[in-house]
Amino acid sequence: MQHPLHTTKAPVRASTLTSPPSRAQASTPPVLQSTQLLGSQQAVDIEHLGQRYRLQATKAGKLILTK
Repeated sequence: MQHPLHTTKAPVRASTLTSPPSRAQASTPPVLQSTQLLGSQQAVDIEHLGQRYRLQATKAGKLILTK
């Protein structure tokens, strides 16, 4: 009789295992294009935790986030 924790399966090769994402990969936020947020507008309001913020594009092509 076999011990209940003993298996007769073939060992798993290291090349078939996937490693968990590194800390840097796990915390990398998704990348959005500014046009996804602004569309054709120069500014949009963003609500976050009950607070309203304004994201606006300047004529110089920069973004400003204000509360």
